[in-house]
Amino acid sequence: MTGNKENQQGPRHKRDLTRRKVVVTGAGAVAAVGVGGSLAAGAFAGETGKAKAGAPATGSASAAEVCYKLTSETTEGPYYIDADKIRQDITEDREGIALSLGIKVIDSETCEPLRNVAVDIWHCDALGIYSGYESLSTGGGGGAPADAPSGTPTGTPTGEPPTGAPSGGAGGGGGHEEPTDDERYLRGTWKTDKRGLVTFKTVFPGWYRGRCVHIHTKVHVDGAWTDAGYEGGHTCHTGQFFFDEESVLASAEVAPYSTSTTERTTLTEDTIYDQSGTQGGLLKLKYDKKNIAKGVQASITVGVDPEATHTGTDDAVQPGASATAAASGGASPSPSVG
Repeated sequence: MTGNKENQQGPRHKRDLTRRKVVVTGAGAVAAVGVGGSLAAGAFAGETGKAKAGAPATGSASAAEVCYKLTSETTEGPYYIDADKIRQDITEDREGIALSLGIKVIDSETCEPLRNVAVDIWHCDALGIYSGYESLSTGGGGGAPADAPSGTPTGTPTGEPPTGAPSGGAGGGGGHEEPTDDERYLRGTWKTDKRGLVTFKTVFPGWYRGRCVHIHTKVHVDGAWTDAGYEGGHTCHTGQFFFDEESVLASAEVAPYSTSTTERTTLTEDTIYDQSGTQGGLLKLKYDKKNIAKGVQASITVGVDPEATHTGTDDAVQPGASATAAASGGASPSPSVG
């Protein structure tokens, strides 16, 4: 779909001229210096019910502050397939809790929405299986275990790849595996509209050993939409979206999730999620707390630098490292999968 050109950032003088400095003067207090201080605050307005999709999970900072944050870069993982499915409904025949995923892509520096960019998502099914890699996936089901997943995993995850996991799963980059089958469920690519929005129809993901519940994503820019799909351009963001523990525990009570016999890693134990809330990919979720089986609506605003190149292979933030540490060369790899 896209050609990942070398990590060339190009001239940045135009972006530098429009850069606005943000000063946090107190808990949640933000002052914008320069042009359009109200632009940042209004960047999420008029989104038909999703105006605060990019607000921090803590609610202690304003939308203006969020607008200036790059969404965390993460590893691509071993199971990426370069978009051969241009579609919004990626469910196919997979069983699970219906999930509507709304993603807004903005330029993290100008706060403007990015239109007609390509957004990929891919994730495992309710039992932790990835299409294209069914023989390598480490999820699994069977009879309902006597002790279904709870707030405490059945074992203590070490972050080590499970036995038999693909060797490329360890570390943050260079771990791509070639597909082992022709299945392509729970994978798809679609373009953002004029507001920078794209919506996918899928199912709530399950879990597998060593990782919390998550969805992978890539954002591609500067390419062209043709009859064959999206061609050219480069990948400006590779990340992952995460689900809070309350929603995962609720899903674990619903079939087929409840039949999983795989130990679960919690959000705080995960080696990829950087614990930074929305900036780290934590989704905003809406669902009936008494009956999650009715379906879940998830939303998030992703701030990217369209001039950067982040493929998630050799330049991704390593597991357990912060974006700041990685940028300064202080990241240290630790084993991970997917």
